[in-house]
Amino acid sequence: MAIEIVSSGDVRFDRLSRGQNGRYPAKESDRASRIALCDNSDDVAEALERFVHQGLRPTIRSGGNCYEDFVDNNPGGAIIDLSFTGGTQVSPNSGHKYRLGAGSRLGQAYYDLYQRDLVTIPGGTCAPVAAGGHIQGGGYGLLSRLHGVTPDWVSAVDVVTIDSAGKARVRRADKKNDPDLLRACRGGGGGNYGIVTNFYFDDLPKVPKEVIRGSIGFDWKDMTPERFARVLTLYSDYWNTRGRDQDTWGLFTIFGLSHRSSGHLNMGVTFTNVDGTVDNTRVLDEFIAVFDECKPVTQLAVHPTMAEHHPEPANKGTEVCLANHTMNRIPWIDSVVPVSQTRAAATPASRRRHKYKSCYMKQAFTPGEIAAYYKHLTREIPGVDLKGNVILVDSFGGATNKPQMAEETSVAQRGSIMKLQFIATWADESGDAGNSQWIRDLYTDLYPATGARAKYSGTPFWGDRYEGCYINYPDSDMVQHDFWPQLYYGTGDIYPHLQQVKRKFDPNNVFHHAMSVRI
Repeated sequence: MAIEIVSSGDVRFDRLSRGQNGRYPAKESDRASRIALCDNSDDVAEALERFVHQGLRPTIRSGGNCYEDFVDNNPGGAIIDLSFTGGTQVSPNSGHKYRLGAGSRLGQAYYDLYQRDLVTIPGGTCAPVAAGGHIQGGGYGLLSRLHGVTPDWVSAVDVVTIDSAGKARVRRADKKNDPDLLRACRGGGGGNYGIVTNFYFDDLPKVPKEVIRGSIGFDWKDMTPERFARVLTLYSDYWNTRGRDQDTWGLFTIFGLSHRSSGHLNMGVTFTNVDGTVDNTRVLDEFIAVFDECKPVTQLAVHPTMAEHHPEPANKGTEVCLANHTMNRIPWIDSVVPVSQTRAAATPASRRRHKYKSCYMKQAFTPGEIAAYYKHLTREIPGVDLKGNVILVDSFGGATNKPQMAEETSVAQRGSIMKLQFIATWADESGDAGNSQWIRDLYTDLYPATGARAKYSGTPFWGDRYEGCYINYPDSDMVQHDFWPQLYYGTGDIYPHLQQVKRKFDPNNVFHHAMSVRI
């Protein structure tokens, strides 16, 4: 056993009692009283059992990137830290080909899996994010249109559960043993049923041989409402039409609709063909040509490489981002680390303050939605710095939309073409009210509802246009609605299943927070 307890007075306590969101803990009295650093599943079981018998609420941290206060606001409680449980080594008797420890940071995991067997997970673009929460919540990334979401590939998990008598146990949940728990841990959200310490995979996708990566930019100073509407219409129409075809599944984009005060709008583009090569750039050429009429601004996109040289793309003269200095042909491993997009997983030491919301979209943007984006991205609030606020519009669909996977996992959203993350980020407490109001006003304007759907006003509730919200981008504002579980888990059998699993494996509701599964 190698559990180390860090408490106040230890020079590490201040740092270890906080995650990446500077809003939490909200005040000193909200801090946990101690942090347990655990090396393996047995350590986690011992720490969990000890804290429960001491009457301390346990919260769980893998990478510290929880968007809300589910971990760090734990007055007098205990944080079980899984940072040391990372790695990809597989024991000979595990029965599975690949392993990823819950504490594995995605950036390191990509390198390790690549070096071990030229495989990867279709995970996120934020190197500091850890596997534990990412995979349990339905993690996705640049390869998800090609290979689905990460929990689609999970074959088994090690989970530490605790029974009604307070006895902790390490379980191996797979398709034969506790299959209900396995399904819950494949997209049902972290901090609900137990503590996942390891993920196992019988197979994983091979890494692409190469990718082409670059950007398309638009300057805000030239952005009229009409031009803005045209750009967003072209972008969303592509994913609603041509982007549904399987030969486009290796194309992934992140369109950062930044506030006007930031100066620009930027779209990150990553491309590989379905066969993992970039020998044929026809799909990429078509996508870039969609925006020719809008005269985008090219941006420098120089990336490191493991290769001795970069073969130059055949269509060198294309106006947007295909010149050798703006869009480069690089090995896949260099395309995911380091992070190049403005993502929410800022380095914890920065202690910036954040608020997030999300939406899955099944269709292209409407004129009303585009008008709402423009209104709030050009809005000014006296005395409030909105420069860090952005709407990230990720291309989605492709292999994520295999309906049968909703029956094997707890990821209900299997029909969307875009996935939106709304982010407000600011420097200090003085910006709390203004930035929080900005993101809430935007969300309210985007999702009006009348008639039979009036009760869902202010939310992207399930229907012809939306598939609710993403549990890895939790938004505690949604708890005001009695239908909030359906926003995140769908209107079918998934949430009732999760409730059954919760009652069975966490009967005393030891693992709870504002948006945990209700017993």
